Amino acid sequence: MNGTVRSVSSSGTHTFSKRNQPRVRLITGIGVEGDAHSGTTVKHRSRVAKDPAQPNLRQVHLLPVEILDELRSAGFDVSPGQIGENITTQGIELRRLPTGTRLYIGSAAIVEVTGLRNPCGQLDTFQRGLTAALLERDEVGALVRKAGIMGIVLADGEVYPGDTVRVELPTGVHEPLKCV
Repeated sequence: MNGTVRSVSSSGTHTFSKRNQPRVRLITGIGVEGDAHSGTTVKHRSRVAKDPAQPNLRQVHLLPVEILDELRSAGFDVSPGQIGENITTQGIELRRLPTGTRLYIGSAAIVEVTGLRNPCGQLDTFQRGLTAALLERDEVGALVRKAGIMGIVLADGEVYPGDTVRVELPTGVHEPLKCV
């Protein structure tokens, strides 16, 4: 299964939206070079407040462009990077990947999927109703989170819009994604 990188984004400060870039560099065990959420320990403010020493399982935020298309169809004014993702993809149902999936991005970068991004109230500060639009219930009533996935960097590499994303599922039992 393959997909494509549609855009790459980063922000050196804890802004909600990230600016589109011509490229981002992923650094092993750290995340997106120069991004406020990069590092070996957690950088998300609410998680730092609970335990600043916990490992950073949220080094890279990925979101499928198809979700942005769905939001635009529902009347939201959103574009890549605006809801905080570092890499906007196309052609991969990211939230359906199991924990431990490896994403080979571009010529060298490898990201291991760690879990789901939980939509938070900051989304409504950006645009009213966005949190609810990124949450739904499936056919059995389970909550479906559509705000993207998180990962850690296993191998350095530069990532450009247009790069291929190759998906490698983990061996053994596949564990569904949980919020990280």
